[in-house]
Amino acid sequence: MLERLNQAMEHIECHLDQAVDGAELARVAATSEHHLRRMFSALAGMPLSEYVRRRRLTLAGAEVLAGRETLLEIAVRYGYGSGEAFARAFRAMHGIGPGEARRTGAALNSQPRMAFRLTIEGSSSMRYRIVDRADFTVVGFTTRVPLVHAGPNQAIMDFVRGIGPRALERLEKLSDQEPHGIVAVCDGMDPSRAEGTDLDYHHGVITSAVAPEGTTTLAVPAGTWAVFTTSGPAPRAIQELWRDVFTEWFPSNPYRTRTGPEILRAHLSPENNEADAELWLPVEPEHG
Repeated sequence: MLERLNQAMEHIECHLDQAVDGAELARVAATSEHHLRRMFSALAGMPLSEYVRRRRLTLAGAEVLAGRETLLEIAVRYGYGSGEAFARAFRAMHGIGPGEARRTGAALNSQPRMAFRLTIEGSSSMRYRIVDRADFTVVGFTTRVPLVHAGPNQAIMDFVRGIGPRALERLEKLSDQEPHGIVAVCDGMDPSRAEGTDLDYHHGVITSAVAPEGTTTLAVPAGTWAVFTTSGPAPRAIQELWRDVFTEWFPSNPYRTRTGPEILRAHLSPENNEADAELWLPVEPEHG
């Protein structure tokens, strides 16, 4: 997978003066566009679109300082419809406008080319299983929250606190399918997976029972799931599990992500500082 991802990075470099076609990049990487964007975001720490933008502005910065072409010619080459739009983007990255940068020869920021390599530590193994599931329903309570990659998600904490323990107890009794018990379900995530982007958060159970009044339902189609387990400090162990799945497991296994919700079942210690967790991710065979 990493070799094909690096081929996609080379394709980007050869076409920075053209519109980057996500479907074409996915073809070069021999995977789906959904999985390509997810893998890149996890490995690079930024959305694919942000990387392309920063690479373009890096090359544009060098051409601005070279002074051989007008600023408008450079703007058009790198996909900006006007000098004003180019100037805004240029200033956002470099901290200075293109005209002033040319006049003063200012030092500019640079986004290096990326290449990906897999480092095998060998210190621990990742516990997982592959499960084929029929369609099922998540019943519970739903809200819209921002994505947080590290540390507590205050919006989720406030939402769950507002549900109340009695409502959760009644809901948990409806759980009749795995993962059993109360689960946290994230759906409708932005493909970029950028920090702060919104997602649908469902706090509920997987059940065949009729949804009680005042609850919501999420219908999940049949499909294959990769199920990972971890134990450790909360929420760090869970967030590190998600990171490790994308930076270690997917590059080493013949599966890719598919569109669908992510499901987390976590049992917290009485002090809420340790967790045993199970993460369900929708997957499909890489060459299926």
